[in-house]
Amino acid sequence: MFVATLVASAALSEGDIAESVARLATAGCAPVDSKWLDEGKAADIFFGSDPVTARAVLSDIGDRVDVIVQPAMGREKKLLIADMDSTMITVECIDELAGYAGIKPQIADITERAMRGELDFAGALHERVALLKGLADEAIDRCRAERVKIMPGARALVRTMKARGAATLLVSGGFTRFTGPVAEEIGFDRAVANVLEIADGALIGTVELPIVDASRKRAELEAAIEGGIDRALTLAVGDGANDIPMIQGAGLGVAYHAKPKTREAAGAEVVHGDLSVLLYAQGIGSAEWVID
Repeated sequence: MFVATLVASAALSEGDIAESVARLATAGCAPVDSKWLDEGKAADIFFGSDPVTARAVLSDIGDRVDVIVQPAMGREKKLLIADMDSTMITVECIDELAGYAGIKPQIADITERAMRGELDFAGALHERVALLKGLADEAIDRCRAERVKIMPGARALVRTMKARGAATLLVSGGFTRFTGPVAEEIGFDRAVANVLEIADGALIGTVELPIVDASRKRAELEAAIEGGIDRALTLAVGDGANDIPMIQGAGLGVAYHAKPKTREAAGAEVVHGDLSVLLYAQGIGSAEWVID
């Protein structure tokens, strides 16, 4: 049995659900039942076969509706592994930090191309960090306080999953000076990221090796699985090309407001809503969310 979870950014109607059931029936996916998770907002449709076709026929249903298709069994996950920049927070930290050096457009262009998979991630990281050489260490704390905002739905996602027994890991190609406070604020169990090297109160233009790249992100997922978490019960979410191996290795891999290459590689995506879509995808309605 499979489930298609429909989550509307505006409103989900009975008509949207009926249309979805009809499309699944016409496509031979054998719909059997539907139910509200939050009336007017999110609903599940259960069906018997062909999830790939189901995802395709439901891709344009309703008005700004995200659709997550997956096996019904094991939909509630025991591990969340998540990217930080543009996923758990609303910005790319290195771009914002570059603003304090007066070179944000230059660095943001490199970041964009790297996240789209057009540049080697390691090379792009080293190039951008080198451009920040000489920036005062205190700019990091200012940047974090003034420019880093938590993504809507992030706290509810992490805190609800933790309350229900899941492990949560923030794994970032960014920097520990950001991931530590962000992980604590949101509620992650642990954070992994790159370490900026600093001397005499200023960045020296390098990071500690080895860096946290796509392979390290995937390795963190595999380590959790080797530690006893069933792969089918893992959820990975990210937006950039360096998240693809992690996303593809998880039981449910989600591209979140992602770059085209990442969207193409993922088995699920969130295009319209916030991170709370991933709670609905696990069958968890808002009455069960942990907000504080």
